[in-house]
Amino acid sequence: MDNVVETRKLTKAYGDFVAVNELDMEVNKGEVFGFLGPNGAGKTTTILMLMGLSVPTKGTAIVAGHDIIEDSREVRRVASILPEYSSLYGDLTAWENLDYIGRLNDQPKEERENRIGEMLGLVGMANWADSKLESFSRGMKQRLGIASTLMKDPQIVFLDEPTIGLDPVATREVRELIMKLNREKGLTVVMTSHLLHEIQMTCTKIGIINRGKLILLESMENLNKTMSGGEDRRVELMLTETTPDLVRDLEAVTGVKSVTQENGRLYVYGNSNSDLEVSRAVTRHGSYILMMKPREYTLEEIFMKYYNQEVAG
Repeated sequence: MDNVVETRKLTKAYGDFVAVNELDMEVNKGEVFGFLGPNGAGKTTTILMLMGLSVPTKGTAIVAGHDIIEDSREVRRVASILPEYSSLYGDLTAWENLDYIGRLNDQPKEERENRIGEMLGLVGMANWADSKLESFSRGMKQRLGIASTLMKDPQIVFLDEPTIGLDPVATREVRELIMKLNREKGLTVVMTSHLLHEIQMTCTKIGIINRGKLILLESMENLNKTMSGGEDRRVELMLTETTPDLVRDLEAVTGVKSVTQENGRLYVYGNSNSDLEVSRAVTRHGSYILMMKPREYTLEEIFMKYYNQEVAG
């Protein structure tokens, strides 16, 4: 699979403070990539470098085939960014805002006008083409912001906190729009967000950065397989009867790391080799299994696992 982004020891330092530390990561063509980390971890600094808007202290990156240092102007031609806070103008209409963006991109008039109509339709804003931005809800402004990033038909779009401050309905609309652009246009998207459940529903791959260092880079599919099939596998059990003695016996099964109870159910943590002995232990205590299934981890749980490991290390 082709890499649209490939960083090579990408580093950004401000004096003695290293904001991004020898970052090596790849984003493949057609992925929706979730870039996660606590405040100050280096996410926005990385995106600014990948857009050719900030010069690395050392290292480099290739974005859609162009070096961010040697060919930063071409990088800005093939990549777009929607910052956390939109730079569109409230006293201009939706059409006028996109027209202004098109002029900045030196798009010819006919091409520009065709593109504006197409983008407004794509983001569901065609009926508000002649309405001023100041009258829009935050969700509408964000959809128009996404349309503005698409005016130059980029190969990759960077979205910095695209759902911040949105109500649940607007958040869902923006999420569905991102997935639609990826599905129908094959657009590669890199997005940051503090809403981890949104990342889990939207992204196909994630990277976690902390204190400037990448601590995880993996597809969501492989993460779930790893967490559900390895030593951190979690099995949800619903039994006819649960006793303290049964819980102690389950904890003693080889391969079981721990057992917890929540809302009338047991959660057994361990590897898949323990499943048969777990079933036998339940039977020995005169109980019956009504349900036994591996439970998927939330992205919040995955994030905290790797974050805590990195902090402890």
